Amino acid sequence: MERIVVAIDGPAGAGKSTISKIIAQKLNLKYIDTGAMYRAVTLKAIKNNLDLCNNNEISHMVKNSNISINDEKIFIDGIDVTEEIRMPYVNEKVSIVSAMPGVREVLKEKQRKMAENFNVIMDGRDIGTNVLKDANIKIFLTASVEERAKRRYKEMIEKGISTTFEDVFKDIENRDKIDSSRKANPLKKADDAVMLDTTGMKMNEVVDAIIKIIQDRM
Repeated sequence: MERIVVAIDGPAGAGKSTISKIIAQKLNLKYIDTGAMYRAVTLKAIKNNLDLCNNNEISHMVKNSNISINDEKIFIDGIDVTEEIRMPYVNEKVSIVSAMPGVREVLKEKQRKMAENFNVIMDGRDIGTNVLKDANIKIFLTASVEERAKRRYKEMIEKGISTTFEDVFKDIENRDKIDSSRKANPLKKADDAVMLDTTGMKMNEVVDAIIKIIQDRM
């Protein structure tokens, strides 16, 4: 049987991680959250007071960092950073770090290695266009900026993170601009990806739609 390799791309707040986790459980796939990896290295760079505009400095740090994902928890250098990487001060900086060509190149190799020999679902910004170009199922998951901001705001409030809807909305708009305009593998739909606009859809409806796409392609 052909290996199942699902690449899910899309902008910030599209629900990629949440949806991918559910699908991974339902279809017994290995889930790799690449966004969490970029957040983890951003957190480490901030804590080490590194220059977030210095590609060489940050890339060297990433190359010498041990990043692992286990049971939906992410660790960097053995430290569980699953909760801390979702804090607003990381949100504000992650698009700057993730736009760096050197950082993307190092993490791409780590991500490919994680996906080897598994039935896998991986989400991010450039999975279908760069990291897993040969994925047999590619989906571009999106929604309106307002819808994505509402979802992200609700998620943060439920986790006890203090913020405002306006700040979340502006952050999503800013991340869209940076992600889509960066020189190194910008956010875009792969030519062979299925576009799925989830504006107004419930989570279970999105999950069912993606599972149908996967099953139809296998």
